[in-house]
Amino acid sequence: MKISELEIGISKSVQKVITREDTALNFGSGALTNLLATPTLAALMIEASVKLIDPLLPEDYITIGKTLEIEHENPTKEGMNVTVTAKLVEVNESRLSLEIIAHDELGRIGSGYHERQIVKHSILMEKVEERFSIVQSRP
Repeated sequence: MKISELEIGISKSVQKVITREDTALNFGSGALTNLLATPTLAALMIEASVKLIDPLLPEDYITIGKTLEIEHENPTKEGMNVTVTAKLVEVNESRLSLEIIAHDELGRIGSGYHERQIVKHSILMEKVEERFSIVQSRP
C-alpha cells in the first residue's frame, strides 16, 4: 500500500455549532447544563482526523483509533461555533500521529494527540466476525 499522499503537516478542520445534545448535561453531568461535553470534543477531534486521512487512502483501507489524549482547556457554551483542526505530525509505516487543536469564537478550548492505524477494512471485518462468532453461536 502506498501512503505517499500522507505528507507531514497536512491538516483538516471541522466545525460544529454546539447544541443541547453536545452538552455535558447529555453525558450525565447535571451541574453543567449548557457547556460543551468533553466526549463531544473528543468526537470532533476524531472526526477531523478521519476526514483528513481516510479520503487519501487506497480503496478498502481505513484508519482506526489507537490512542487519544486530550486536554479540555476552556468551556464553550451551547450555541457557540467550535472549530477543530487535526494535523498529521508523524507517519510510522501504518501508524499515524496527529496533533489536534480546538477553538471557539473566544479562543483555544482544547488540544490533543491522536494515533490512528491504517488497516484493510475487509480484513478488519473478518476479524470482527471471527471474534464475535462465539457470542452469535449462543442459544
